[in-house]
Amino acid sequence: MDIMKKGWFSEIHEELLPGQAFSMRVKKVLHEEKSQYQDIKIIETTDYGRALILDGIIQCTLRDEFSYQEMISFLPLCAHPNPEKVLIVGGGDGGVAREVTKHPAVKEVHQVEIDDRVVELSKKYLPEMACGFDHPKLHLTIGDGFEYMKNHENEFDVIITDSSDPIGPAVGLFEESYYSLMKAALKPGGIVCSQGNSYWCELDFCKSLLENCRKHFPATAYSFITTPSYTCGNIGFAIGCLDPDRELSEPLHVFTKAEIDEMKLRYYTSEIHRASFVLPRFVEKTLYES
Repeated sequence: MDIMKKGWFSEIHEELLPGQAFSMRVKKVLHEEKSQYQDIKIIETTDYGRALILDGIIQCTLRDEFSYQEMISFLPLCAHPNPEKVLIVGGGDGGVAREVTKHPAVKEVHQVEIDDRVVELSKKYLPEMACGFDHPKLHLTIGDGFEYMKNHENEFDVIITDSSDPIGPAVGLFEESYYSLMKAALKPGGIVCSQGNSYWCELDFCKSLLENCRKHFPATAYSFITTPSYTCGNIGFAIGCLDPDRELSEPLHVFTKAEIDEMKLRYYTSEIHRASFVLPRFVEKTLYES
C-alpha cells in the first residue's frame, strides 16, 4: 500500500515491512496506471528526483539508483572470468542493462521483462536508466522469465535477476524452482545474482533465499549495499556460482580508477566489491552458521 497525503508519498507495507514506512516529499505525480501485472506510479520528488513505484513499493529513484544497478551487475560480472553472454530477468527500468553493457568482457546481453508498460514508461520518464535499452549489445524480450529460460538451456555465463519485492508478479523469482531453472540455463562455471532484500528488515527471508540458492549452486554468498531510498537504507544480493572453488568476494576483473571513471561508475570499485561481502556478526551467524 502507498499513501499520497499532503504532498508526501509514503511506502507502507505491513507484510514486508511491518511497523515502518519510508516517505518522500512529492513535487508532482507524473504518471499512474494499472498494467496487466501491477500498479505503476512515477513521481517527481523534491530530494530524490524521479521515482518508479510498483505496487506501492519504491523500485528506484534518480538520486541513488546507480548504487543498486552497478552492484547487482558488476558483482557477478567481475566474479566471472569471461562473462561474454548475460541474461537479465526483470529490470524494466533499463538501469541494469545500462550497467551490464559497460563491462568490456560482455559481448551479448539478453533481457526478458514481463511488463512492457514498465519499459515504455521508463523510456518516457526515466531516460537516464532506460538508455540501457538502446545499446547495440542488448536484445529485449517481453515475456515470462520462467518460460524464457526453459527454452534457453546452457547458454549464459551470468544471469542477473532484477526483481521487485516478493509479491505480485515477482514472487516466483525468489523460490527454489527458479534457481533450478537458472542453473540449467547457465554454462559451466556460470554465476547468478538476485535481489536479496534487506537483512535489517527480513533476515529470515534472506536466509531462506540463500538456502534456495545453495541447493543448486556449490558456491554462494550474500553481499549488501547502502541505498537511502530503500526502507532501512540497504539491500542485499544472493549470489551463486556453479564452480565450487570460486571465491565470489574476490573480483577477477580489477579496474583502475581511470577505467572506473571511463565507464561512469559511481559506486562500484574492486574495494567496494570485496567490502560488500563483509557482514555484521549477527547476519553472518544467521546466514552461514545456523
